[in-house]
Amino acid sequence: MNILGIETSCDETAAAVVKDGRYILSNVVSSQVDIHARYGGIVPEVASRQHMVSIIPVIKEAFKNASLSWQDIEAIAVTFGPGLAGSLLVGVNTAKAISAGRGLPLIGINHLHAHIYANWLGEKEPEFPLVCLVVSGGHTDLILMEGHGSFTLLGQTRDDAAGEAFDKAARILGLGYPGGPSIDKAAEGAGNSIELPRAWLKGSSDFSFSGLKTALLRLSQSGMISDINQAAAGFRAAVVDVLVTKTISAARKHHARQILLSGGVAANKLLRQEIVRLSHVPVLIPSPGLCTDNAAMIAACGHYQFRQGSISGLDLDVKPSLSIV
Repeated sequence: MNILGIETSCDETAAAVVKDGRYILSNVVSSQVDIHARYGGIVPEVASRQHMVSIIPVIKEAFKNASLSWQDIEAIAVTFGPGLAGSLLVGVNTAKAISAGRGLPLIGINHLHAHIYANWLGEKEPEFPLVCLVVSGGHTDLILMEGHGSFTLLGQTRDDAAGEAFDKAARILGLGYPGGPSIDKAAEGAGNSIELPRAWLKGSSDFSFSGLKTALLRLSQSGMISDINQAAAGFRAAVVDVLVTKTISAARKHHARQILLSGGVAANKLLRQEIVRLSHVPVLIPSPGLCTDNAAMIAACGHYQFRQGSISGLDLDVKPSLSIV
């Protein structure tokens, strides 16, 4: 089964064709990072207008790269939330128009579920039950999955998401946007790191990064940061320490057979290294290109939803604040 995936939740316009939920035939991403970098963050109106320019060329390129035609597609999967309302509308309306015009089933996809399903696009198929850490610019969620479509929220951030915290830390330290890669690059150049606090929230699987960000800000304002690289390394270490410890603890508690990482922050080098090094069970992590927003994960998620009979109507609407469960 070949499914066309469409993703426009934020600032990437993406389309992909995936076979049987596991095999990528094409995966095209048109990024707007350079456009928004001058503003130090994403401008929603600019993002939605750029999606309108890019969506059709990106879909055509996905078909070209897959060497397929519309006759080879059996369904369309599209992100309907969470995300920026204007950006989501471009993708959803495009998918609805294609669905209506070509008589193809439409599958509305929760963007956060799709990040998890990026793990099905690797060499090894995940095994249930599993614990998944979804960690991105807007979300930090710890999920128990006991089967396809089964999502139990174990913990989430009480304030800043990890990716958001990296963006704010990069801004404090005068590093570039997006913050995650900038912090990662700076940290790699540090011989040592400064010690920063961790919010453990004992007895809970929740996360908190606001206090860590404030601690870094106060050090910066007091002139106590003499080495930017060491500060970046200390911030990264504090975030990763909490993410890894809580994820492994949850996997032990719920007798998970595997741990999955997903979301943009899953591309972080230290996070990938430490969770593999410390975990007592196998860890699956998508390739860095599948951690960030892409349409292959949308199509993969769509395959398993379609198999369970989860089809959307042409009244599908965007849900910008959609949660993971």
